[in-house]
Amino acid sequence: MNMNGNDIVGRTLQKWTGGSNGRDAMIAVFHRIRDIPYGVLPELNSPVEYRRILEVNMGSCTPKHLLMCDMYSRMGLNVLYAVYPYRWAELEELYPPELWKLAQQMGPVNHLACRVEIKGRYVLVDATVDPPLGKIGLPFTASWDGESDTALPVLPAGEEELYHPSEADLMPPPDLDDTALAFYEGLNLYFQRIRDGKY
Repeated sequence: MNMNGNDIVGRTLQKWTGGSNGRDAMIAVFHRIRDIPYGVLPELNSPVEYRRILEVNMGSCTPKHLLMCDMYSRMGLNVLYAVYPYRWAELEELYPPELWKLAQQMGPVNHLACRVEIKGRYVLVDATVDPPLGKIGLPFTASWDGESDTALPVLPAGEEELYHPSEADLMPPPDLDDTALAFYEGLNLYFQRIRDGKY
């Protein structure tokens, strides 16, 4: 395992896996990243700042899968980024009325997941949704076997695009206009109320 113990990703990977890079370690990394509470913090959506997800213990699909790619690459796995266009408004049944109004004003956005080479096949590995959000119907993978495709939590509105980790800067950046920022702020609060059992 290629790991620098002086950085937060390396230290965390060591803690989660005990230095192993086998199948059980790969599964453990998936579950740990999945269990980080989902929340959109735009400042973490970069190939540099994503590491802060481990300090704040919250992040959206982008920092979660940038972290996953980093960790799996250190474990010697081949990883590609998988990008899917979608619309928040496709998830109408999930929202309270005030969020639904904002969701309808949102343009297309991109969802990030990973494809990991396992037994000669690039398997979809998506750790976006933390288990408490399953209560409102968001798809998540309760238990991953380390070789099957996981659930994809969005309904793609176009073709999957694949990027090598060296091409992370080429992936389309998020659109963060005032509507998007208001939506994400409300979404984070809503999801936290769900985790707290208050919705």
